[in-house]
Amino acid sequence: MRIIIFISSLLMLAACNRNVPYQREELKKRTFHYFWDLADKNNYQVPDRYPTLTFSSIAATGFGLSSYIVGVENGYVSRQQAADRVLKTLQTLWKLPQGKEAKGVSGFKGFYYHFLNLDDATRYKQVELSSIDTGLLMAGILSVQSYFDKDNATEKEIRKLADQLYLRVDWNWMMNGNKSMSMGWHPESGFIRSEWKGYNEAMVLLIMAMGSPTHPIPNQAWETWCETYEWSDFMGQQHIQFDPLFGHQYSHIWIDFRGIQDQFMQAKNLDYFENSKRATLGNKAYCLSNPGNFIGYNENCWGLTACDGPYNGELQIEGKKYTFFDYRARGASSSLVVDDGTIAPTAAGGSVAFAPEECEAALTYMWNQYYTDLVGPYGFKDAFNLTFKNANHPKGWFDIDYLGIDQGPILLQMANMENEIIWKTMKKNKYIVSGLQKAGFSGGWLETINQTKK
Repeated sequence: MRIIIFISSLLMLAACNRNVPYQREELKKRTFHYFWDLADKNNYQVPDRYPTLTFSSIAATGFGLSSYIVGVENGYVSRQQAADRVLKTLQTLWKLPQGKEAKGVSGFKGFYYHFLNLDDATRYKQVELSSIDTGLLMAGILSVQSYFDKDNATEKEIRKLADQLYLRVDWNWMMNGNKSMSMGWHPESGFIRSEWKGYNEAMVLLIMAMGSPTHPIPNQAWETWCETYEWSDFMGQQHIQFDPLFGHQYSHIWIDFRGIQDQFMQAKNLDYFENSKRATLGNKAYCLSNPGNFIGYNENCWGLTACDGPYNGELQIEGKKYTFFDYRARGASSSLVVDDGTIAPTAAGGSVAFAPEECEAALTYMWNQYYTDLVGPYGFKDAFNLTFKNANHPKGWFDIDYLGIDQGPILLQMANMENEIIWKTMKKNKYIVSGLQKAGFSGGWLETINQTKK
């Protein structure tokens, strides 16, 4: 068996070192292995980035849990292998120390710190107890709870632990007595003043918080969330504005918004899926207009979202002054544009379920055109910037790292596009359904579920 695995690894490495024409299956498989191969073998947390190893990311672990479902469905691993990995991950999460101390703990009130140390999975430096990152982790946890539904000891324990982890989260505590949820908490200084107000990636966070039977937030939280929507036109697309594409993607990974509507969308005769499609097309149209005259932007090379970048500051390149950023949320909307010429494959990859033709064409182009510098054993590296050129980067800047929270949307949205596996799984989760109903969603598949219950 070890000889077979060794030979398989050599063949995979050899394939990654030569130009392999784009195939969706190849991208999916490589991206899956980011989570399967790189999760820590002791605490099973997924690294924030690789090969630069700094800390694990609880959000990346959430993406990883859902990725194991895709691995089973595509035959990359067996159901038993995935179930074993999921169980060990949940057992670790449940046992990690929780408390109000500033050091030596992994979370508090059921929430987890944004980043955890690689060795013992406790709080990394002074990062915040993160509401959204805990939300993304819990979305992954609920997905495996609903997927692993067999009547055997391992899958029963998965469902039990997933329930315990989700029900332990004190969502209402994170509201801090306000109408909107805080973005986080520090043991040193208390709640972060910034709050989650629409529209952004936190839809799934609020829906899970409303659906909790143990620590629910008020139903009015969704109405408050919608009050800050900015509805306007951008690049010929009418939709709710939010400039980086990840805000239009993350919640849609776990919730199928097609055909279901809250009060806001009923008034617009629209749904949030169509809203994300329009945002994606607007992002592409902006890149094609290319007001910054950046190198490389074209019909199939576009996509602005949160990602790594080449440099933080101003530089003169070929006589022209540019302002570049390192890690930052890039994007374009009627309210804000942040663009320094950096394109992230996850922008198109995470939107592939909304606009398959446009997004797959972009992924195909970027893979084939920049394979040597942009693609590796775990799929697309995080980002690239062809305008940023110097002696060290004569062809432009290409990231050396993969990022877990950018790999996840590529894999999971491709899976949704192909067979809706994550969407179908989450439709079976009673907490997600309850949260949607409390938020006022109706129609579509929610009505089918209600009729089935009757």
